[in-house]
Amino acid sequence: MSTEPRINDRIRVPEVRLVGPSGEQVGIVPLAKALELAQEYDLDLVEVAATARPPVCKLMDYGKFKYESAMKAREARKNQAHTVIKEMKLRPKIDPHDYDTKKGHVVRFLKQGDKVKITIMFRGREQSRPELGFRLLQRLADDVQDLGFIESSPKQDGRNMIMVLGPHKKKTEAMAEARALADARKAERQGRTPGSDAAEDDDLLDDDLLVDDEVGDDEVTDDEVADDEATEAQEAPAEAPAVEADAPVEQPAASQGA
Repeated sequence: MSTEPRINDRIRVPEVRLVGPSGEQVGIVPLAKALELAQEYDLDLVEVAATARPPVCKLMDYGKFKYESAMKAREARKNQAHTVIKEMKLRPKIDPHDYDTKKGHVVRFLKQGDKVKITIMFRGREQSRPELGFRLLQRLADDVQDLGFIESSPKQDGRNMIMVLGPHKKKTEAMAEARALADARKAERQGRTPGSDAAEDDDLLDDDLLVDDEVGDDEVTDDEVADDEATEAQEAPAEAPAVEADAPVEQPAASQGA
């Protein structure tokens, strides 16, 4: 069954309670009269309350009405906050570096406005030392007390000990801050600050002038090339005359009396 309201010729009742374009009450009029007024105002006759007796109809631009309704629904979904419970698992004898890493994740979750479920997992003989897990949970709660609070106190659940932390900041506030920060970073990357275009043009002009100066300094004239060739000719040592290859030297014959 369609949820869209009936409009214009789709309305099948003898009379309607008509509301004008600006919200004024026209009164109960025949359907034909209402359709005539809709054509006169170049608007649509929309049934806004079908269950009323007689049905309530309003003169409006139905296309614009549908567009605005869709935009409102989209904005409502964007600002809608879903409660999410994150989970972080630790061991009673956790390494200090691992603890800092886990705590960083908890801080990030709380900043996002999410709840965090902390689970301490016991193994073997560790189950006989629940105070280790309790102290670890209390330490973590103290480290993040600026961002969250203990919503559910530590309690033993089989081999695990569980505590739930709740954020001080609401989810909607965290989402709004994150969106504002993202917009600010985007604007900073795109250089939307006033006068940025002019400053960029000036920088490009300065760079071009600097390149031209450097090219001008590196240019070599024909006279300089000639001088360099003459200097190289004077400094080059005279070539030694070619020496003919000596005739092979005869080796003395070995003495025969040896």
